[in-house]
Amino acid sequence: MPAKLLMANEAFAYAALEAGVNVVAGYPGTPSSELVETVAKLHAAGVAQGVHVEWSTNEKAALELLAGASMSGARCLFTCKQMGMNVASDALMSLNYVGIRGGLVLFVADDPGPISSQTEQDTRRYANFAKVPVFDPSTPDEGYAMMKEAFEVSEKYGTPVIVRPTTRVNHASTFFDVPAETHARPIPEGGFQRSDKWIIFPRRAYQAHGEINERLAAIAEEQSEGAFNQMEQRGSAPVRGIVAGGVSSAYVRDALAMLEGEAQRAGKPAPEYRFLHVGTPFPFPERKALEFAEGLQDVLVFEELDHVLEDEFLKLAGKHRLPYAVHGKLDGRTLDRGENGIDDALARLRAFLASGDARPEDSPMESANEAPEAIQPPMRPPVLCAGCPHRGAFYAVKRAVGKRPAVFCGDIGCYTLGNAKPLEAIDTCLCMGAGITMAQGFAVAEPDRKCISFVGDSTFFASGITGVANAVYNQHDITVCVLDNATTAMTGSQPHPGTGQTLMGPKTKPISIAEVLRALGVECIVRANPLYAEEATAAAREAIDFPGPSAIIFESPCMQLVRPEAPATVDETACIGCRKCLTTLGCPAMTWHEGVMRIDATLCYGCGLCVDSCPVQAIASPVREAGQVPFVAFRKEAK
Repeated sequence: MPAKLLMANEAFAYAALEAGVNVVAGYPGTPSSELVETVAKLHAAGVAQGVHVEWSTNEKAALELLAGASMSGARCLFTCKQMGMNVASDALMSLNYVGIRGGLVLFVADDPGPISSQTEQDTRRYANFAKVPVFDPSTPDEGYAMMKEAFEVSEKYGTPVIVRPTTRVNHASTFFDVPAETHARPIPEGGFQRSDKWIIFPRRAYQAHGEINERLAAIAEEQSEGAFNQMEQRGSAPVRGIVAGGVSSAYVRDALAMLEGEAQRAGKPAPEYRFLHVGTPFPFPERKALEFAEGLQDVLVFEELDHVLEDEFLKLAGKHRLPYAVHGKLDGRTLDRGENGIDDALARLRAFLASGDARPEDSPMESANEAPEAIQPPMRPPVLCAGCPHRGAFYAVKRAVGKRPAVFCGDIGCYTLGNAKPLEAIDTCLCMGAGITMAQGFAVAEPDRKCISFVGDSTFFASGITGVANAVYNQHDITVCVLDNATTAMTGSQPHPGTGQTLMGPKTKPISIAEVLRALGVECIVRANPLYAEEATAAAREAIDFPGPSAIIFESPCMQLVRPEAPATVDETACIGCRKCLTTLGCPAMTWHEGVMRIDATLCYGCGLCVDSCPVQAIASPVREAGQVPFVAFRKEAK
């Protein structure tokens, strides 16, 4: 069939399916989400035959499910973003000791920048920590090949294998030849075979540790001659070497081509160098690195995010008493955080190849991603969408608290944006589920302060339930606000246990958040539509005033799931210019013009919340005037 233009994440899904993957599971997280969604679409279309795909409740649940399937001989693929590896790490650390049967690949997407994450965590460090091999693709094409190879390595050596692309690789697009149909590999005859090796007693763990060390040495030797660690040379006897991994290799190759073009146009000889692309940073391909290092005086390392390859070349020099000097993040010769780029690599390589010093004389040591001051576009701060129900929830809680001392503990999701003015309703944000437990810490330390946490419906199932159990068990005086917008909004509107929609097609019975809270022992549970300020404020006040653990469930769909209602309007003759609507809600559909507030009809979703913020009833909303609940069609469809 003709080549097809695909995002890399889509191509990686095809690669796994071509490798015969049987089970795919993960938890949504940008920049990794499209892989699972692609498998689900291909399964629904009848292209991916025999595969099971699911969004699990969290990353730990996904990896443990896959561990069981792998022990039966199934080929399995796990997906998450870099912080999701923290959630799954408990299972991963033990799983490598226990081992696997069917190939088990962990697709973990890192996010240099960070572009849509809390941290710049480097999964290559996790690979080393867990003693698990890792592939680090520089391009979508290389990642496609690595995905297939990872299954082979995993099965050959009985180990989980990580494939670690980064955002610019995940979201790049190119053409791929893909099959019209794929088939999951048949489960080996006999399925799961009972064995002492699957049970991780201390004696077995001690024995397995030795097996891990042996297989890592074998994998390192094998990959030294593999296609993913490539060496190139310009000139007969270069004394300067360049090392790169991941997408940085693509930047370096482009920059080197530009330098050679500059030399040719100037009638000068092209610079001499030796270049090594490291596609398998752990276990480190030592034999290939020794071949690369022979005769070099200086080595410059480009990588994102940590100094992983740089550390390996420093160790190599010490171990083998090699004379080269290593330059990179540790001595300030490359960026110590964020993304690399072609322009930055070009400036550093020009200086390095000319003098051995990679510090460009004509540019400061700062990110190449930062445009010159004169051409920087105006900043657009992130805000909650027009019509977002979270805005009403924050507004109601702030009104209910009033002037009482309070702390508002947030979580990971769109609602983290509640920290910004004018809402200012998020004081902390640590990691998924932590808002509920952090509020308990504040309640212990400052019992006179009202301690309130906000958690999304998807995050509630992923990481919030244990925190609620802890609050009930220890009787912490907190209020949990569950912002139920019927989706996993921040990562692309994926389903979760509260929606009942599965990726395999059939709709199951949604798990009731209220029933879960009740089963955990929460005695005060109130529900409200956050788009009605008075109703929502009264509900919030009831929960906040309750002594002990309490909960408010704010229920209204994400505006990305619904059709807009007719937009609100402003009677400019009645508007007194108090700007209360702007200073309390901050909806992006509101603008201030010539002393009155106006509503941009192209942005307004017609939710009607702004009606409740106006002290003189200058704002009108058709949905309110009709006496209808906003987005009622969604509620009917959801039943």
